Amino acid sequence: MSTTSSWDDSVKMSSNNAPNSAATTPSTGGTTVQTESTKCGGSYGAPSSPIALEEGGCPPIKVVAGDEEPALQRPPTPPPRAYHCGWFALRPKWMERFMTPKWALFWLCWAGAVQGLVVNGFINVVITTIERRFGLRSTQTGLVASGYDIASFLCLVPVSYFGGRLGASKPRWIGWGVAVMGLGAFVFALPHFLVGQYRATNSDQNVCTLATALVTNGTGASVEALTELVGCNHDTVSPLANGGQGPTSDSENLSWNVWFFFTAQLLLGAGASPLYTLGVTYIDENVSKKMSSVYLGIYYTMAVVGPAAGYVIGGQLLLFYTDMFVVDATTLGLTPHSKVWVGAWWIGFVFMAAFCLLLAVPILAYPPALPGSEKLQKVSEAHRGGDDGDGERSQETFTKIKQIPRALLALLRNPTFFFLNLAGASEGLVISGFAVFLPKLIENQFSVTAVWSALLMGIITVPAGGGGTFLGGYLVKKLHLSCSGIIKFCLFATIFAALFTVCFFLSCPNLTFAGVTAPYFPHENLDTPYARSTEPRDLYYLPKNLDNACNDRCACSRRNYEPICGADGIMYYSPCHAGCSEEINLENAKVYRDCTCINATFHGEQSALYGGGSYDAVNTMCQSRCDHLWIFVMLCFLVMFFTFLATMPALSATLRCVHDDQRSFALGIQWIKVRVLGTIPAPMIFGRLIDETCILWQESSCDDHGACLVYDNAFMSKYMLLLALVGKACSILFFFGAWFYYIPPKTITNGDTATHQKQTDTTTNQQKVPPNGHINPTGVEKY
Repeated sequence: MSTTSSWDDSVKMSSNNAPNSAATTPSTGGTTVQTESTKCGGSYGAPSSPIALEEGGCPPIKVVAGDEEPALQRPPTPPPRAYHCGWFALRPKWMERFMTPKWALFWLCWAGAVQGLVVNGFINVVITTIERRFGLRSTQTGLVASGYDIASFLCLVPVSYFGGRLGASKPRWIGWGVAVMGLGAFVFALPHFLVGQYRATNSDQNVCTLATALVTNGTGASVEALTELVGCNHDTVSPLANGGQGPTSDSENLSWNVWFFFTAQLLLGAGASPLYTLGVTYIDENVSKKMSSVYLGIYYTMAVVGPAAGYVIGGQLLLFYTDMFVVDATTLGLTPHSKVWVGAWWIGFVFMAAFCLLLAVPILAYPPALPGSEKLQKVSEAHRGGDDGDGERSQETFTKIKQIPRALLALLRNPTFFFLNLAGASEGLVISGFAVFLPKLIENQFSVTAVWSALLMGIITVPAGGGGTFLGGYLVKKLHLSCSGIIKFCLFATIFAALFTVCFFLSCPNLTFAGVTAPYFPHENLDTPYARSTEPRDLYYLPKNLDNACNDRCACSRRNYEPICGADGIMYYSPCHAGCSEEINLENAKVYRDCTCINATFHGEQSALYGGGSYDAVNTMCQSRCDHLWIFVMLCFLVMFFTFLATMPALSATLRCVHDDQRSFALGIQWIKVRVLGTIPAPMIFGRLIDETCILWQESSCDDHGACLVYDNAFMSKYMLLLALVGKACSILFFFGAWFYYIPPKTITNGDTATHQKQTDTTTNQQKVPPNGHINPTGVEKY
């Protein structure tokens, strides 16, 4: 039988391998005719050799002529790899049932959820609380938030490179990383145990009593002189300002605790660095290409559900007083509605530290690869560069340090990968900045408590972030999008997200605050009138405006910040600054009488809310009359939904536009760019701009100030709108660049790679052996 007979009539595999055999003349009579092996893509050359195979050559091909039909000769299939699940020598047989992609995804989803719950949930919820507790500015808490990304930046290259090498155990890297995250969570809670009990003020009764004490004791010093001393020499004036009790523990500066928070974030960032590089590639390597987007969509959905759960759980924990095990908050007259309330911010971190240590145990038990992973074959959609020919590329494994520059250069010459990185950085800047400070924005703009603000963030994040992430991964699979189609999908999703950033146009006016945003009643005898200035805000309020004729004999300390709501609907810095001379403790509240700064017309109007009596003020926030909150929540929901709708497709595009052997390294490089250009500077930029909108600072010492007490809502809204629009505009530009410069491989003719592969296989089976005996195999690259 001639060697030109139909190739698809019969195919027979031979057990012999002859890599260096020469081509012979076809013959009949059952003799064996050997052909010179060729390289992939149909080019003819020297016989295949081990070196050629390493460089991407094809296995040798043997055609049997004569009475037998043509047969394809390939190397023998290597024996199946042994897979074990366990720790060191302990590998029980019953654990092998867990060596499936679904169980691996289960544990990785928990790891991603815990990381999001702690880093993007708990920490963002307690930012305002730790600012109040430790006297920190937004710039400082922005530095704390950036610590996570700084550690990720430092760890991503070594983790993604060494963890992604051939033979490296990705689960082992991930498991130890989760354990380090547990250590970081514990360090974040340490400041609570290192400082004394929280004191809302330096005085048990922050009322106007100093003038009476001076008259009784015959003190000849002027009240004005004592008032000047209060701001500086706390030890000298405390016996008078605190009713003779002397200095309190809270007179010390606690801002040094910022370095504990920063160190904790470094540990959290280092521990989480394998999750979204090695974790993603581990999932992708162990499932089919068709199911990869679904598995990754579930993984990233849990990573979004984690922060949402963190907002809800963390917000509920703030309902408990920070020292609840030693102090009953009701005896202090404090409630979560009090402006000086500090909730139990630290409890969640302690529990999550223990949970991370437990979670690391099953992850460390997994093998480097799951059974069946070597059988998976996928079609490459890598960007076709100048050196790639028809999209084919030799399968190189970068296993040496000296090969890093070459691997990096290959990625930098990929324009699609480059623009996707920039788009990720601009999106990361917006997401990271708002994740940290959006609760603060809601709390101050709409005059709600930290608990309610955290709950609203959870309401927004669960359906918008989780639903958008999962839907994005599902649509990539359902629509059979090519790499180019995925990038266009990301582009349009980002455009829609940018349209809904108009939510930051919504701004509520500041609450009326005596001496800060409004004058006292009566208006006369203000130390300094309100004045227009050249500051980047409409009004610049001087701290001296807190002093008025109605409280000038009280010598009130500005360090005793305890805002109260007067019957006239005006906020006052403290009962002392309101001129109140009597304090009454009720259940879950403090009320005040005889307040000389509150308009006498309204005296007693607060009594109906607190069981009768004639009360002038209560230690809660005044109610805001602004009704923009739910409109803001709905628009913010849409911004977040369309933002996260593009995250999973953008990741899929990144994985598809690079070669298989560079995926772990490419994800590491991408996350470095995202962090350096986006998530690291974002919290500091946002924090700095938010500090610029502060109009009243807490006084902590002569030369420094603590946390901001009152923000200018209008300018805070404008700054947030500016940051959102700039970030989204850059994302749109970069996604367009990624789509415009993408050059698909010539072997990829449509978006349905599974269909294309099937068509290619059919075409191959229908090929006929040419007269010269050579076989021209398909050029589709499989791996």
